[in-house]
Amino acid sequence: MLKKGTKAYSILTGTCPKCHEESMYKDKNPYHLGNLFEMHERCSHCNTKYKIEPSFFFGAMYVSYSVGIAFAVAAAVISYFVFNASLMGIFISIVGTLIVFMPLIVRISRNIWINFFIHYDANAAKVKL
Repeated sequence: MLKKGTKAYSILTGTCPKCHEESMYKDKNPYHLGNLFEMHERCSHCNTKYKIEPSFFFGAMYVSYSVGIAFAVAAAVISYFVFNASLMGIFISIVGTLIVFMPLIVRISRNIWINFFIHYDANAAKVKL
């Protein structure tokens, strides 16, 4: 179970890393591809600025590589051990998985990246601006 105040909560829900009260994204659904990268400028609850500096989220590309590898390995293991797939079947399942989960990987990577730099503050969660 995810609890407010943990990094996992903020990463998996896409909420403000400081107060965990508001979604960082204008559209919570990552599969609305036109709005995939649309974020609020600041949290309306604690006023945390999400884009700490220009091009801040370029660093999330490095995180997305690791997250993508994790998804690819999971697809390969499931394909091989559960479905007893051939090498070509494993390759196709990896490619398919990465295509289908790309929006989710992008959002999770951004969430992980911002959580490296901004930490939960219980006081910020209590005070509404």
